[in-house]
Amino acid sequence: MSFAELVGRLEPGNKAPLYMQLQRLLREAIHAKVLPRDTPIPAERDLAEEYAVSRITVRKALLGLEEEGLLSRRRGVGTFIAGRVEKNFSKLSSFSEDMLSRGRRPRSAWISRLEGEVTPEEALALGLSPGAAVYRFHRIRYADDARMALEYATIPAYCLPDLGAVKDSLYEALEKNDHRPVRALQRLRAVSLSAEQAHLLGAMPRDAGLLIERRGYLADGRAAEFSLSVYRGDTYDVVAELGDAR
Repeated sequence: MSFAELVGRLEPGNKAPLYMQLQRLLREAIHAKVLPRDTPIPAERDLAEEYAVSRITVRKALLGLEEEGLLSRRRGVGTFIAGRVEKNFSKLSSFSEDMLSRGRRPRSAWISRLEGEVTPEEALALGLSPGAAVYRFHRIRYADDARMALEYATIPAYCLPDLGAVKDSLYEALEKNDHRPVRALQRLRAVSLSAEQAHLLGAMPRDAGLLIERRGYLADGRAAEFSLSVYRGDTYDVVAELGDAR
């Protein structure tokens, strides 16, 4: 069976742009699990020949699906169906650790890195006195080349030597400075993405999102982290293992 027979063919007479028609076919096949996670996608040249379209059309279709987090491009290997990421709430781990454990390549695009005084909200969350120094990190988190989340993290200045200590993994920097959280309180709620959040995540305004608030603590009880992470709702699942309370 050819790839087009498996996924479906373009509809003659459909006036929608060809790249959008191809995107729709692939998107529906992914959601229906006709194309399971880690299934390789044929090369652009082969797809262009099979669907009788230009390679530019194919490239534009695939790029859009990559931005939606549905496809993952692996350098030197090819393009694959990207599975939804599951976050286990019973384990205290960083975004980078979560992605690496699933065979995905984590990276960040920095929006801002700032040093300043704690705000009233941050002081309440971190148990800090007014005027205490903090570092603020705002970035887009990627898995391979797919935009997954926006992260807003506030760290007490006593946990890091300076802003430059954080390269890609915040938890790695905290661990190097002996201030990695050993426990955390997390809160999850459903949100609609704002226009700015949607733009940064390659989504549409009011698309479903997941907001995860985390407050991390050191062994001595001091706070080490107050973070808000906004995840695309179409790429992220939260799971928790439950036991009998009796």
